[in-house]
Amino acid sequence: MTMTANEDAAQEFEPKKKPPTEDEKRKKKITPGSLMKALIRPGGGDAGPSDGDQIIYHCTIRTLDGVLVESSRSDYGGKGTPIRHVLGKSKMLLGLLEGIPTMLKGEVAMFKMKHQLHYGEDDCPITAPDGFPKEDELHFEIELIDFFKAKVVTDDLGVVKKFYIMCISCEWQAGTEKKHLIWKDLACRMKVVREGKGWESPREPYEVKAWISAKTVTGKLIMSHTEGEPYLFTFGKSELPKGLEMAIGTMVREEKAVIYVTTQYLTESPLMPVIEEYDEVHFEVELVHFIQVRDMLGDGRLIKRRICDGKGDFPMDCPLHDSLLRVHYKATVLNEEKKVFYDTRVDNDGQPLEFCSGEGLVPEGFEMSVRLMLPGEIALVTCPPDYAYDKFPRPSNVPEGAHIQWEIELLSFETPKDWTGLDFKTIMNEAESIRNTGNKLFKQGKYELAKAKYEKLLREFNHINPQDDEEGKVFTDTRNLLHLNVAACYLKLGECKKCIETCNKVLDANPAHVKGLYRRGMAYMTAGDFEEARADFKMMMKVDKSTESDATAALQKLKQKEQEVEKKARKQFKGLFDKKPGEIAEAKADDDEDQITSESQQKDEAHGDSDETNFEDSHEGPPETPRTRWFSLFWPSGRRLFESLGLNRCAIL
Repeated sequence: MTMTANEDAAQEFEPKKKPPTEDEKRKKKITPGSLMKALIRPGGGDAGPSDGDQIIYHCTIRTLDGVLVESSRSDYGGKGTPIRHVLGKSKMLLGLLEGIPTMLKGEVAMFKMKHQLHYGEDDCPITAPDGFPKEDELHFEIELIDFFKAKVVTDDLGVVKKFYIMCISCEWQAGTEKKHLIWKDLACRMKVVREGKGWESPREPYEVKAWISAKTVTGKLIMSHTEGEPYLFTFGKSELPKGLEMAIGTMVREEKAVIYVTTQYLTESPLMPVIEEYDEVHFEVELVHFIQVRDMLGDGRLIKRRICDGKGDFPMDCPLHDSLLRVHYKATVLNEEKKVFYDTRVDNDGQPLEFCSGEGLVPEGFEMSVRLMLPGEIALVTCPPDYAYDKFPRPSNVPEGAHIQWEIELLSFETPKDWTGLDFKTIMNEAESIRNTGNKLFKQGKYELAKAKYEKLLREFNHINPQDDEEGKVFTDTRNLLHLNVAACYLKLGECKKCIETCNKVLDANPAHVKGLYRRGMAYMTAGDFEEARADFKMMMKVDKSTESDATAALQKLKQKEQEVEKKARKQFKGLFDKKPGEIAEAKADDDEDQITSESQQKDEAHGDSDETNFEDSHEGPPETPRTRWFSLFWPSGRRLFESLGLNRCAIL
């Protein structure tokens, strides 16, 4: 019987069931009568714990005759430390895994378990203590002290965070036949969770202020920083126990939390010494404030320190993209004098600096930092020379190699015009303006910045839909032009493979695109793939006779490079087989020196516009240091070289 189309569709879109977890598979072993529960003292609240909750409980195990087996309580010979597990995360006995979720906070219950529900379970994930009667039916007396949703910080549950609870007292009593079971719960129902502000959490190397106190599991105070000034530390500098720092790394401003840290994460720190007698310490933490400190390069040289918060959410409200920025800044040379050499409020008649990012108008370290600022933020930036003024026009009063400190205030910024709703002609005019900016940067030798401009336009072009054939042709021509501009940048940066791949984006759609062939041919030549380069230059002449002079010049240049490589190879291999090993190395060193001298005499100078009207414009020239590929250089031309030296290639190989 065939299914209808509707039934087919229903089956296709029916959500897939999640595979059962290991705990769910284990629970299928439970049979009627294997786990029985008796209530000793009722608890409070409306619901019990569920997956993801941390449960804190005492456990006392006895035989059915009342003989004590083991207990977590100090009254019965245990350590007195409650057991802490996270449902769905911790490895637990099957009977407790099934039974504890049926309990309420403060409840005491007795569970009667067959052996297959405790340590006698087949493939039990927990090893039984020595001498434990794992084949016997036993009584487990459980007191569920507390449970709450928890943030598991470490997979081994050595660090767990509980949101701080501000309690309003609410007393009740539960009487039973045994008077010692009368119990008071001072925080049973009414709770207010103290959440923090924002979403950002501290990380290395942020500077953090926090109120911190530490207690044992029995409530004994170990240390406290809750008066005077909050504890100040630098995140990532081991100024806190490891587990505490890891948990604080999950908190946000003004959040309060209780953090449970076991002994393996209680490392030595200035906050507190290692106390070996404690298996676990409970920290109460209020994250007062933190200063965002960013290692911009990852090597500690360019550091941005936020000293006044801005408005908005980081990083969504930062000028991450190219924008028009308005800033005030004060610049200081970081030497013994620490002299301020420029202040916009003093030296610019109180007017802020206004500049467009992405155009190389300010030092690189300055712009990198401003892109990660919020409007109204004030930041202190320390910058190494190579990201300050060593690679940027240096003010006369700044010594060469100087480290710089900028105090920057981002007043405001304007993002580029949104193209949504604009007509095709306006969009193309905007695109041409941005492309011209890229061309200007290219001529200045700022190839990375130029490439970024072209690539940004190409991303924007993914959202443009021409409405007719004429617009389609303009769109395609402009997009091809941008791809070739990107390819020219890659060529100047010495990335021949990426240049070739970018040219292929044009040539795959139009194999006869002359400028694409020329640019790819130049990349092949620079990479030492001479045959591929020759094929592209010859194809140019075949598809467009008007390019014959440019293609001929390129072929002549290609021939010269082949001759240079062959000459170098001839010199390198001459007498090679008559030399001793030490002499070979010496000869190679001499050849390397000759290569450097030769290349320094053959640097190409870039001339012309970048408007694609001349094949030898600044977008066409190869990078100053050509890279060659060994096999391309010596085969097949290497075969002729061996023959000219009177050597048999097969014998050599």
